[in-house]
Amino acid sequence: MLKTLIMDTSRLSERSLYLFKSLVEHFIMDGQPVGSRTLARDIGSDLSPATIRNVMADLEDLGLLTSPHTSAGRVPTAKGYRLFVDSLLRVDKLDQRQAERIAKELEWGGDVHSLLEKTSEMLSEITSLAGIVMLPRANPQALRQVEFLSLSDNRVLVILVVNEEEIQNRIIHTNRTYTPAELQQAANYLNAMYSGKDLKRVRQEILAELHKMREDVNVSMQLAIEMAQKAFAQETPGPRSDYLLTGHTNLMNVAELSNLDKLKKLFDSFNQKRDILHLLEQAVNAHGVQIFIGEESGYEVLDDCSIVTSPYEVDGQILGVLGVLGPTRMNYERVIPVVDITAKMLGMALNSSN
Repeated sequence: MLKTLIMDTSRLSERSLYLFKSLVEHFIMDGQPVGSRTLARDIGSDLSPATIRNVMADLEDLGLLTSPHTSAGRVPTAKGYRLFVDSLLRVDKLDQRQAERIAKELEWGGDVHSLLEKTSEMLSEITSLAGIVMLPRANPQALRQVEFLSLSDNRVLVILVVNEEEIQNRIIHTNRTYTPAELQQAANYLNAMYSGKDLKRVRQEILAELHKMREDVNVSMQLAIEMAQKAFAQETPGPRSDYLLTGHTNLMNVAELSNLDKLKKLFDSFNQKRDILHLLEQAVNAHGVQIFIGEESGYEVLDDCSIVTSPYEVDGQILGVLGVLGPTRMNYERVIPVVDITAKMLGMALNSSN
């Protein structure tokens, strides 16, 4: 489950919330720490800079604001952004013209991958940030049956029956020639142990068995596990649980991400994909728009970033998620409806292809 830093707003006065909201909006707009005089000028109220300073100090004590430098103004923390997004942000419907543009861009053109690429590019172009689209997750592949047939030169043909009727063939090389009886015995053992299980789980269990095997004198089981280790070593064909990322160079124009060391670590994370995929998988299991702000992601490299995501689905089944990655100082009011309606439009386009 996605963990967020949610705060009880009843602890804050209406004046404190008003000043806090104004400060966050000002910082999102120009990226500069906000001082009491700037805030007093922004809100145009009768509150003195001294009064505003006291309120800002209280907000800082609550962990909602922080001071980058002793003499500077304040900026929101991840906890502050969470309060702003959950309790103070008003998200309006997307402009009609922009909605029509998204619908037009996402018209079905006959190729799923091209449509997903176009979606990622469009998210980046509209928001001037990085657009992310997770590729549809592969359907689970359950092992129904495995058979081994001996070939020449210590080769064995592996026949895998997956799901109801899909058949996959692969050839493995063994250390010696096995008799048909030995191969049948190995197949019988594997079918009894693993039939009906997901192939990924089968691989995991076989690896675990390999570690235990040295202590077991059951030769037939050793043969079966050794054969299975080779037979299931290859990934089954099909879509990878991967994602498309477009416009990450836009992040180079963001002041708080422009540090070369930060950018290198961030781009390395994009290349490795593991951390981002983990977040997207969390979003797949949630409903509607999800927002990871700063350290909420659990990955240090994303401490200065936010990711706004929404799942896309076909016939009521969630296939993946899409979203926008940018600085924590992103314009949430604008990004959230773009992500939300794009996910709906992508789902409609994919539905129309069926």
